[in-house]
Amino acid sequence: MIVELAKEAEISLLKMLLEEKEIPHLFRERGDRTLAIFDQMDTSLLMHLKERNLVQTVIECPGPHKLVSKAYKETTRIPLHDVEIGGNQVVMLSGPCAIESVEQLVEAGRALKKQGVVVLRASAYKPRTSPYTFQGHGIAGLKMHFEAQRHHGLLTETEVMDPRDVDVVARYVDILRVGARNMQNYDLLKELGRCGKPVILKRGLHATIDEWLSAAEYVMAYGNDQVILCERGIRTFETKTRGTLDISSIPILKELTHLPVIVDPSHAAGRKELVAPLAQAAVAVGADGLLIECHPKPCESLCDARQALSLEEHAELTRVLERIAHAIGRTL
Repeated sequence: MIVELAKEAEISLLKMLLEEKEIPHLFRERGDRTLAIFDQMDTSLLMHLKERNLVQTVIECPGPHKLVSKAYKETTRIPLHDVEIGGNQVVMLSGPCAIESVEQLVEAGRALKKQGVVVLRASAYKPRTSPYTFQGHGIAGLKMHFEAQRHHGLLTETEVMDPRDVDVVARYVDILRVGARNMQNYDLLKELGRCGKPVILKRGLHATIDEWLSAAEYVMAYGNDQVILCERGIRTFETKTRGTLDISSIPILKELTHLPVIVDPSHAAGRKELVAPLAQAAVAVGADGLLIECHPKPCESLCDARQALSLEEHAELTRVLERIAHAIGRTL
């Protein structure tokens, strides 16, 4: 249940009543109003609040997901300068897996901008399975991202892994991304709730849709409504691909939540020859955007070279995706 309070001055009274009754709750701001969020609300307390004219509205949200639920809001569109994620346009977020140099980012960014890409993806921090592989350039990589943006003019995004890094990452990029391995890093999610910038939340390798939505609830409960869900494939018994892209999650999420949904076919496939067909399927079933790995020289990539498209292959893919988007009444 979500209760929108009518009087800011009475929050202290409500806090006292909640503490007396030991009712779990969370407060968050919504413009000039305050929301009180409950898993379960005491009926007598709710009546008491109504009698004192402290309640503006009550939103019933059954189940564990309150703020991500369609009961709370029908649609969320996240503005990114002159485009929206969650609107009619299928937004392309493409670029190298890892930040390697300013020159690499500028070359990729300029070429991808001509292809209709809106956001240049590239990571300064790289969580790797092996401790002996390239781990990213860290803050030096963030500075490269920021410097290259002056030359290509695209929006930028990158992964953040540690709650202590959220503030500095938010200073350098437009969108922060939570990788699959950190989907249930709750301290990180809380900090992202306070960062004030859009957050891409990838689905964990073994996460159910409910667990994924609960992770999104953390970000929203701590103040950030700008959450973008990203399906990137889950771990199954299949070994022919890096992950199994759960294409059904897209229409399911469209039924359950108001949040935009994008798809990362690169990490789901793990093989560049599968990226295009998976991307096409994602757009056909309603994805609001695609997160695609693309490198000026894929064979020289320091990370995930096997799944990175070349700039030419990416251009061909966008031409096909444009036709699919048009066929279902959307644009690319």
